[in-house]
Amino acid sequence: MTTVRPEPVEGQCSKSSGGGSTVPRHNPAGMGSSPDRTMKRQLSAFLAALLAASSLALADATLPKLALHAGAHTFEVEVAATPQQRQTGLMGRTRVADDAGMLFVFDEKGMHCFWMKNTLIPLSIAFLADDGRIVNVQDMQPQTQDFHCSQAAVRYALEVKQGGFRSRGIQPGMRVSGGPFGPRRE
Repeated sequence: MTTVRPEPVEGQCSKSSGGGSTVPRHNPAGMGSSPDRTMKRQLSAFLAALLAASSLALADATLPKLALHAGAHTFEVEVAATPQQRQTGLMGRTRVADDAGMLFVFDEKGMHCFWMKNTLIPLSIAFLADDGRIVNVQDMQPQTQDFHCSQAAVRYALEVKQGGFRSRGIQPGMRVSGGPFGPRRE
């Protein structure tokens, strides 16, 4: 996992090690070292630095936005649709506007789980069925590693400022419209 955000944990609610680049162990005595191993070590270090730099660049990229509606309320949300965008999500943010949030779009339905490791702000999360029906809602505390999982297989999760659903009377069973959920329902 990278940076500072509530990280979705893909699969059956198990922690993911993320990233995937490895750097060879340092051999202080130089034992068994060869020019090939030295070159591989330097290449690995270069590739790890390149991967880290590209991750930071992606984290700073502007995400697409759309309006989602729940009852009479509208949220202007950023869309995290790629693995990197979902992994970074709202990391590093010190605030989220009352009418803002982030929609996480997964490639496949699943029992998706999130945690708040390295996340600075409290959030609420709603797991959404393909038709926009809210399956379950949970509050998440910053800087914790507790799992917050969908109660059914879903493809979408919507994060907002903590209490943003409750204060508007938005609860499980209600439908969200807009974006992938179709036009606003009156």
